[in-house]
Amino acid sequence: MGKETDHLWMHFTRMAAYRDGDVPTIVRGEGAYVWDSKGRRYLDGLAGLFTVNVGHGRSELAEAAAKQAHELAYFPLWSYAHPKAIELADRVAGLTPGDLNRVFFTTGGSEAVESAWKLARSYFKKVGQPLRHKVVSRYLAYHGTSLGALSITGVPAFRAEFEPLVPGGIKVPNTNFYRAPEHGDDYEAFGVWAADEIARAIEREGPETVAAVFLEPVQNAGGCFPAPPGYFQRVREICDRYGVLLVSDEVICSWGRLGEYFGAQHYGYQPDIITTAKGMTSGYSPLGAMIASDRLIEPFLADGQMFAHGITFGGHPVSCAVGLANLDIFERENLTAHVREHAPAFRSTLEKLYDLPIVGDVRGEGYFYGIELVKDRGTRETFNAEESEKLIRGFLSTALFEAGLYCRADDRGDPVIQLSPALTCTQEQFDEIEQILRDVLTRASSLL
Repeated sequence: MGKETDHLWMHFTRMAAYRDGDVPTIVRGEGAYVWDSKGRRYLDGLAGLFTVNVGHGRSELAEAAAKQAHELAYFPLWSYAHPKAIELADRVAGLTPGDLNRVFFTTGGSEAVESAWKLARSYFKKVGQPLRHKVVSRYLAYHGTSLGALSITGVPAFRAEFEPLVPGGIKVPNTNFYRAPEHGDDYEAFGVWAADEIARAIEREGPETVAAVFLEPVQNAGGCFPAPPGYFQRVREICDRYGVLLVSDEVICSWGRLGEYFGAQHYGYQPDIITTAKGMTSGYSPLGAMIASDRLIEPFLADGQMFAHGITFGGHPVSCAVGLANLDIFERENLTAHVREHAPAFRSTLEKLYDLPIVGDVRGEGYFYGIELVKDRGTRETFNAEESEKLIRGFLSTALFEAGLYCRADDRGDPVIQLSPALTCTQEQFDEIEQILRDVLTRASSLL
């Protein structure tokens, strides 16, 4: 007899790892915790996938979905509208910075990024700059898996098997100050250098060919790289200088993750487009969006014009209803203020781990952190590929889960542990995370 999961093809999963063992199966969630099919409880230190911002088990979100499904389960936004999409677009536009007032719904982050690149290319054609099609993004940045979004993504391992990709993706250095190739002793100078690398890339390609710059407020892949002071303001000036659109990819960093509704507000810059998903419904139903400035829709408002792009389930009525109920929770419980209040304690609790020699760097913002692991903290020597494989997949991923913490042990750059708990978490959960990490990382050190 085969296993229960014989027919399930899991995402980003080494399927052979479960050839002789059971697949962990999560069956229930409540608050910051989830339970597996064997009844064991785990602290969800990643909010599912940077997603379940209001926590698990919120009955009012399930009820909102059920009520909407009874009223209108589905209708497309192709030349028609429905009330929940209208209402949610209005509320989202009221929360965005500046004039980002046009909400194009998708079902997830990759589609939002794909939509943003398509909009940039289409917009410039309509305003008489047809050569502008290229995009600048940062090394190791993850922007999605659809072929266009993957071309913007800067993770080599994810790209290799699908090349050739969409032409026009340009990569520049990220803001990993811990491994800064320049100005490693001056955070602000490093930020200026990193921003100016974008200008240099635009110049090399020819400004008349570049459509957009895609940046996350805090870069996820590689282990949570925050932006140095003034970095985004300088990038904004560079984009204005060359007539390039600034896209803030906030699939993770929006909806309270950094203590504001949008990461651009946390860092004080004005994008031309925001891409978002995940916490928009706290994961209770699939929904994403590309949110564009008023000027970007102008060419499409002329007679006979349209943005020739659409998604069957984009702005699904049930998902929009859940998104509205999710915002009700945010407002009633003031979750953005909760994150701002408790984020310093989250940081200081994680920084206690600096007494472990394997911990090289603790970095992040709000409720979004990465812990970089090193062989030698004094020299910042990292692990080679074989050692990283042994550390991450041979020990940490299993040991952390068995110890009761679901998080991400990752080596898309240097080995890191990533944490992104529900926004409702307090010191109780911070302490539990630190205690589990301390025990597991202490054991990891003895293995190496």
